[in-house]
Amino acid sequence: MRFWAREKSSMSSSRKVVELFYDVVSPYSWLAFEVLCRYRNVWNIDLKFKPAFLPGVIYGSGNQPAVMNPSKLTYIVSDLTLLSEYFGVPMFRPSDLSEKDTLSAMRFVTALAEKEKEGDMLVERVSRELWKRKWRTHQDITQPASLTEAGLKAGLSANVVKEILSLSKSQPIKDKLKSVTQEALEYKVSAFNLHLCTLCLAHQKIFVVEKYNKMSLHIFPPFLQCFGFPFIVCQVNGKAKVFFGSDRFELMAYFMGNYNGLGIY
Repeated sequence: MRFWAREKSSMSSSRKVVELFYDVVSPYSWLAFEVLCRYRNVWNIDLKFKPAFLPGVIYGSGNQPAVMNPSKLTYIVSDLTLLSEYFGVPMFRPSDLSEKDTLSAMRFVTALAEKEKEGDMLVERVSRELWKRKWRTHQDITQPASLTEAGLKAGLSANVVKEILSLSKSQPIKDKLKSVTQEALEYKVSAFNLHLCTLCLAHQKIFVVEKYNKMSLHIFPPFLQCFGFPFIVCQVNGKAKVFFGSDRFELMAYFMGNYNGLGIY
C-alpha cells in the first residue's frame, strides 16, 4: 500500500504547521499519527506532536467514553479491523476493550518531549512503541517496568529512561500534560462552512447570514469543540482549521493546498 499526493505550486512556499493531539489509549490516534508521519515530507509540513490525556478531554467536553456505548463499541471493533488493513498499521483487538488509565504513559511521553529540545524523533519512537504494546502485543503500559521496556525498545538508554521516569512524576510535567489537554479543549469553533455542518444542524440553534454574496453559518453555544482524539490542528500562514478523527486527510490536504488528487494505489 502506498500513498501519494501532488502539491499545488501556489502553496509550495506556505508555512504549514500540523499539531496532533493524541493519547496512546486511542487506536484512531495511532492511525492518524502514522499517516501524518508518512505525509510529513510529501506535504512539507512542520508536524508537532502534542501528547495529552484523553479522559481529561472526554470529561471536559461532556462526552462519554466509547465503552459506555455497546453499539459504538461493536462498530469500533469492526471498523478498526478494516482501517488497520487499509492504512497498513497492524493492530489487534485486545481481550479487554475498557479504557485503561494511561496517565503514567502520557506523563512519560510528556517528560520526554520536554527533555528532547531539538526535534521529536524520540517522542515519535516511544509513542509508537506504547501503541504497539497496547494495540498489537497487548502488553501493559501503566507500570514503570512497562514504560522502561518501551523506552529501551525505542532506543533510549537505561540512564535516560530512568531520568524520564523520575521527571514524569514531577509537578511541572503533571502541569504540562494538564495544560496541553486544556489547550485542546480551548480550540472552540464557532463557525463552519455550511456543507460541512449538515450533521450538526439538528443539534444546534442556527441562522444563516448572507454577506458579500457568501453564505456563513453561525452556530451558537454550545460551541463545537474538541471532544476526543485524534484532534488535529492545521495552520497555513496563521489560518487554522481543526479536524477530528483519522479519516480527514483529504480535507486536510485540500485546506493546506496539497490536494490535487490524493489517493492510494
